[in-house]
Amino acid sequence: MDETLKDSKKLISDIQTQYTRLSKGQKLIAQYILNNYDKVAFMTACKLGETVGVSESTVVRFANALGYSGYPKLQAALQELIKNKLTTVQRVEMANDYSDENTILNKILKGDIDNIRETLEEIDGEAFQEAISRLLKARKIYILGMRTSFVVAQYLGFYLGIILDNVHTVRMDMGDAFEQIVRIGEDDVVIAFSFPRYSKKSFQLVKYAKEKGAHVISITDSLFAPIASESDNTLIVKSNMASFVDSLVPAMSVANALAVAVGMKEKEDIKEHFDDLEQMWDKYGMFE
Repeated sequence: MDETLKDSKKLISDIQTQYTRLSKGQKLIAQYILNNYDKVAFMTACKLGETVGVSESTVVRFANALGYSGYPKLQAALQELIKNKLTTVQRVEMANDYSDENTILNKILKGDIDNIRETLEEIDGEAFQEAISRLLKARKIYILGMRTSFVVAQYLGFYLGIILDNVHTVRMDMGDAFEQIVRIGEDDVVIAFSFPRYSKKSFQLVKYAKEKGAHVISITDSLFAPIASESDNTLIVKSNMASFVDSLVPAMSVANALAVAVGMKEKEDIKEHFDDLEQMWDKYGMFE
């Protein structure tokens, strides 16, 4: 398991346990983190040192004393710990270094690039292949995502619906979500998207599907995400937050990959389907 995922839940208790063994400067860091861990999660080592009154090297040694290979790993563990606890207001306050429009543009795009890079490096290729295999064998495919995650679910549902004829995207504007999956069974597959702040309804739907014997594929940002505990295979997608707006770009990329991979397995069938679509679009003047 990733060092960040493994350690984030016990980080605060580790700091408390190790406190008496720390140097004077490291104790100052520990005290500050215990009181302000939501702020420290987004501070550089240099900034944390300046705030506390110690050197940057002392901050790095503090991270090492807690068993981390470097400060970035400690910072990532703090981010993992708090990201589902931050309110929208706190996220806005967190973005105080977005000084102008050019800064915002650069930070957001670079953040999305970093999220995609990390996703590519860490995503489980075998889990991805298993997901494709399950989708191709499924009696019915249910795709769900609540709140902003619904955008990605709808996107994937649109493209899988062109390729396959057994896809249902669970919608919030078409009655209760449970009513839409009540017939789910052992031969069905659920693809669930869930990112902080994790929707309780998403977890309830996934838990219900699992109890009915369906195969659950979760696309989320952490093995600590509630839906991951009910999933048969999990695709971890990095979604480090950028203020009050969630970064869903990597999730879109993984959705793209799923749709293309399924499409390539059904290449001959979809070529015929697309030919029919082109004729219909031409007949009814769909495009300029």
